[in-house]
Amino acid sequence: MSVQFSGSVSVFQDRRLPEAAVPAGYAALIDAYKLSVPVPRTLSAIGTKHRIIQQKGWRIYTPRHAPEASLEGHLTFALKNEGLDLAILKRLFLAVEEGAIVELVRQKPTGIYTRRIWFLYEWLLGRELKLSLTDKVSYVDAIDTDLQFGGIGKNSARHRVRDNLPGTPEFCPLVFKTTALNEFIAQDWKERARAIVSEVPKDLLARTAAFLLLKDSKSSYVIEGERPPQDRIQRWGRVIGEAGRAPLDEQEFLRLQGIVIGDERFVKLGFRQEDGFVGEHDRDTQRPIPDHFSARHEDIASLIAGMIAFDHVAENELDPVIAAAVLAFGFVYIHPFEDGNGRIHRYLMHHVLARRGFNPTGVHFPVSSAILDRITEYKALLESYSSRLLPCVQWEATPKNNVKVLNDTGDFYRFFDATSHAEFLYECVRQTIERDLPNETNFLRNFDAFRSGLENIIDMPERTLNNLFGFLRQNQGRLSKRARDDEFAELTEDEVAKIEQLYADSFGQSGAISD
Repeated sequence: MSVQFSGSVSVFQDRRLPEAAVPAGYAALIDAYKLSVPVPRTLSAIGTKHRIIQQKGWRIYTPRHAPEASLEGHLTFALKNEGLDLAILKRLFLAVEEGAIVELVRQKPTGIYTRRIWFLYEWLLGRELKLSLTDKVSYVDAIDTDLQFGGIGKNSARHRVRDNLPGTPEFCPLVFKTTALNEFIAQDWKERARAIVSEVPKDLLARTAAFLLLKDSKSSYVIEGERPPQDRIQRWGRVIGEAGRAPLDEQEFLRLQGIVIGDERFVKLGFRQEDGFVGEHDRDTQRPIPDHFSARHEDIASLIAGMIAFDHVAENELDPVIAAAVLAFGFVYIHPFEDGNGRIHRYLMHHVLARRGFNPTGVHFPVSSAILDRITEYKALLESYSSRLLPCVQWEATPKNNVKVLNDTGDFYRFFDATSHAEFLYECVRQTIERDLPNETNFLRNFDAFRSGLENIIDMPERTLNNLFGFLRQNQGRLSKRARDDEFAELTEDEVAKIEQLYADSFGQSGAISD
């Protein structure tokens, strides 16, 4: 197969370069081999200046970084400078002749990058090349851990490569090592949470944990635009409280969907038996207008098996928050169910954190509440990959105004860059530890002080006390004229003054309470 590598360009696949430059690495391979893949968030090119420029989704290297304009040259450049993009690599390996890879390895059988190429070819395609390695050389990691997070690794003697990929060929999204993620990990948020919890009396911690569960459950429904009755919120909260106890398998996914949906009269429970999308329908024609394509229904079994394997493999390897982001966002992109995907997606965050022992015992961080606080950022995050996936999907509308995907898209759900997803989830976890957990604990302490003080002023039933507290909270510590004339008309002026002062003493002079 004869290929032509591009010269200097100013625009690459509708993306402008900061300056005219020659595409390199993955950009060059995508262009030369006409690969239909989601374009990486950051692409590389060779410019004319003698300093590296990084802006607008491009990293412009200096002329001395220029690779040879060949398959080996750009593939080596990509592995060396851009890390692994397994979706691109698999499509590339399918596009080139097998003999080209064999010849590439035979030319440099002990080379670090050629051995990685050989290993990745066989790992991704599931077939062996007619190659063997006779020389004894040091093992090299499949993932360059200076660039991306990898697993513990197991040796592949055939290639003299250490397989430190954190998943399997059925599901293996990857995460780059960024300044933000390295700082999050160094800050040891797991230990910080334990330090906060250790200072809280057990009875107070139990009440804090119960509130945080309900808060998370309610927030997860609000994100989906639903306002379910309290019993459904409490039921889903109890499910979150059990997260991590059972290992993931197909039956666990189905059990979770059954609990989420509840009423199955208008929803087909179980894994989808047809394709799907997230988006709208044209108001006049009812033709689908997709914002995101779900994985083809034919690929769901393999993808779910890959997620289950990833969950087991990642238990002792990846950082818990990074593993949670990979699993949870992988699930929501696959969208294996007709309904309930969003809440199960967020449940999976709890599952991984709890199973990996990241949470203090008995506490589940209200991640959905933190996501709700960042809802615009959350939606933009989901769109950041979906928008790059859309051009790669060939589809047609069905008679029922659904979609039918016409091309093979499974690899786009198995392999994606989950870096921004991991950074986002770490931000949410930090908020729950830094703000939500101590805020709720402090609130309960203050409420206990308020209730104790109120008992010294007047006797009233718990329900009435809570009603009184609600009025004070809504009115910045003051009892409104309507409340004094209606529900609490029996209170004297002196009692009202004492109650308002008690509220201020318990919650601060402003009477404000953080949510």
